[in-house]
Amino acid sequence: MASSPFAAIESPTLARRRPAGAPRKGEQTRAAIVDAALELAARDGLEGLTIGALAERMRMSKSGVFAHFGSREDLQIAVLKAYERRFVDEVLVPALKEKRGLPRLRTIFERWIELTAIEAARGCIWISGATEYDDRPGAVREELVAMVRSWQRELARAIQQAVEAGDLPADLDAQDLLFQLYGVILVLHHDGRLLNSPDAVARARRSFDRLIGSWRPAARPAGTRKRTNVRSVKAAR
Repeated sequence: MASSPFAAIESPTLARRRPAGAPRKGEQTRAAIVDAALELAARDGLEGLTIGALAERMRMSKSGVFAHFGSREDLQIAVLKAYERRFVDEVLVPALKEKRGLPRLRTIFERWIELTAIEAARGCIWISGATEYDDRPGAVREELVAMVRSWQRELARAIQQAVEAGDLPADLDAQDLLFQLYGVILVLHHDGRLLNSPDAVARARRSFDRLIGSWRPAARPAGTRKRTNVRSVKAAR
C-alpha cells in the first residue's frame, strides 16, 4: 500500500519529491481519467464506477482507459488516493499554519465543515464508500479503512496538542472527543444531503462550540471568591 499523504505531513522528510519537468502525456491522460472518475464516483459511488461509463465520459475506448489501470479495482483505489490528496490539501494543510492547540483544531474542523457542505450536494466518496464497503472485504475496503484511520490519527493529534497547550483539560480522552466530532460531520452530511436542511452547517458549528465548551474547565464568574470552610480554618490553626 502506498504511503498516505497524512504520513508525508507527519514526517516531511519522507515525502516524495516529484521529478522536475512537465508530466508525460501518459501521466496527463491518467490524471485526467482519475479526475473524471472522481466526479463519477462522487455521484454514483465507487461501486457505480465502471470502465464503460468512464470511457464514454472521456470519449475514449474502453481499452484506452483500461490501458492506464490494471483492473476496475485499481481504478477505484486510484480514485480513493486522489480524493485523499485533495482532502489533505483542502482541510489539513491550511490549518497547519495556525498555532498548535484550539486555534488549529478549530480551523481543521471549520474547513472540514465547509468541504462536507459542498460534498452534501455532490457526494462524499469516503462517506458513501463506508456504506458500500463496510461489509465487503478486499483491497478497496482496506485502502479506505487505512485512509480514514490516518485522518482520525491526525484529528487525535490536533486534539492532543490542544490538551498540551492547556486549551483542553489534561484528563480529556482524545478518542472520545474525536468520536463526537466525527459524529457531527456525519450528521451534517446526512441532513445536508438527504434532508436538504438549510441550517445544517450552522448547527454543526454550534455543535463544535458546545462540545469544546463541555470539555473545557468551567470559568469562575468574575468577582466571586471560593468559599472557605470555617471549621477547616479553625482546625488549621
